Amino acid sequence: MGRADPEEGQLPAPVKPPDGGWGWIVLFGCFVITGFSYAFPKAVSVYFKELMKDFHVGYSDTAWISSIMLAMLYGTGPVCSIMVNQFGCRPVMLIGGLLASAGMILASFTTNIIELYLTAGVLTGLGMALNFQPSLIMLGTYFDKRRPLANGLAAAGSPVFLSSLSPLGQVLLEKFGWRGGFLIMGGLLLNCCTCGAVMRPLDMGMKRKMEKAQDKYEAKEMLPIGGKSEEGISTTDGTKKAKKAKKPPKKGKKLLDFSIFSNRGFIIYTISKFILVLGLFVPPILLVNYAKDTGVPDTEAAFLLSIIGFIDIFARPACGMVAGLKWVRPHVAYLFSFAMLFNGLTDICSARASNYTGLVIFCVFFGISYGMVGALQFEVLMAIVGSQKFSSAIGLVLLIEAFAVLIGPPSAGRLVDALKNYEVIFYLAGSEVVLSALFLAMATYCCLNRGKKKDPPPEKNPSGGGGSDTEEAESDVQEADEHSSDNHQPPHSTDNAVVAANEEANHVAEEQSGEGGGCPEGDREVLARDGCNADQKVERDSF
Repeated sequence: MGRADPEEGQLPAPVKPPDGGWGWIVLFGCFVITGFSYAFPKAVSVYFKELMKDFHVGYSDTAWISSIMLAMLYGTGPVCSIMVNQFGCRPVMLIGGLLASAGMILASFTTNIIELYLTAGVLTGLGMALNFQPSLIMLGTYFDKRRPLANGLAAAGSPVFLSSLSPLGQVLLEKFGWRGGFLIMGGLLLNCCTCGAVMRPLDMGMKRKMEKAQDKYEAKEMLPIGGKSEEGISTTDGTKKAKKAKKPPKKGKKLLDFSIFSNRGFIIYTISKFILVLGLFVPPILLVNYAKDTGVPDTEAAFLLSIIGFIDIFARPACGMVAGLKWVRPHVAYLFSFAMLFNGLTDICSARASNYTGLVIFCVFFGISYGMVGALQFEVLMAIVGSQKFSSAIGLVLLIEAFAVLIGPPSAGRLVDALKNYEVIFYLAGSEVVLSALFLAMATYCCLNRGKKKDPPPEKNPSGGGGSDTEEAESDVQEADEHSSDNHQPPHSTDNAVVAANEEANHVAEEQSGEGGGCPEGDREVLARDGCNADQKVERDSF
């Protein structure tokens, strides 16, 4: 996936997403990968007390294990994009699964906290990053019309695994200790390799195979005698090779496409996502301590996170179904803005909650809004940049989010230590989320929608790639169907059509060779008027 054709030096034609079939297996694999990627760094926290006793360190020292995992998950986004564009999704995910498992297995033999940082933090975090990003890319490859629902179902893996891995870790800790628990957790992470193995790439060369079979069939119909038939096939192949030799090679896919920064929609999304991450994760991190400070017992305070996770499980698929509606999907960016606004207002309105009932109400509404944000964040990015550039876009977005993750929660913790007041933190976090929602909605309306109304609609270019991936794939399928239906015509009509096509092609080739420019005179006038040369025209057509 994402590799250039070695024979022609160009990207193969896209294939229409099946929106089902094997895509459901891919969706399940993405569900598991998303669950491990987001829930595993939080589930490891059940071992922190034992680690503090064995290594004689403080809580902040052990908390760096989860922080390093998340930093690797977000910060290595461009590296994952380069590897996916170079080698494809399946090999990268298989390597990532092995690294994630090896990190936890090696962590069970460590003797100090620094070794834990390098194994459970860096190695396991890198392995999960190499699984998370390719799984989302494959999900966008297999789904188009049902993509919002698929994203919602895959995102539900995070709360499901969080509610299961934490109790499992506690059981493993009681029976086998933290070393045995790390060893078994490493074995569980080998399931990432299984999920990577099912990420079967779509057959991008189907159209090219059909064209080759079509040419051979036409040659046999034109020269039905055995010897002449073979001569006709060899002549046709020789003509094609000569044309390929004359045709300048087209550029393959870049390892990391920075041209997406010229997309105004991508810039708007990135800025709003950076502001969002500054305050999105602060309330759930501080919620338990906030409840304890208000006099809530420890068991009831811990149950608040379970409420958020339970609501989140159902909110994400439900929001994906709503986003997939015909009258909602064209405006999915505004739905995402509403989800962020809902989340921010929930933080602000619950800042003064002083009893357990108020905190439960906050958890219900926060779980709904948090699930909506989780279900829509990658769907909006796919809608902005398209599936062809999504691998580069998500890597750059995750890298930018990594800085926000390292700024937001630690800064909130320092403010709590300095002010001894959680109310200000909830106000600040909610204001940041509301600001990101307003910025995304207003910038989308002012910079994108108004720009589309002012700009005249571009003329359709039959050789350009202006349409969506689905439209291009549908047109390719229709062309293949037309060719196959033409093959069932009577032999004499096929002969006449092929002979006429060959004569016309020879006539055009003679004219082009006589002119010496490789381009008709009319086309050269147009190119000169537009200020571009023939090579740029070929590159534009390949895009």
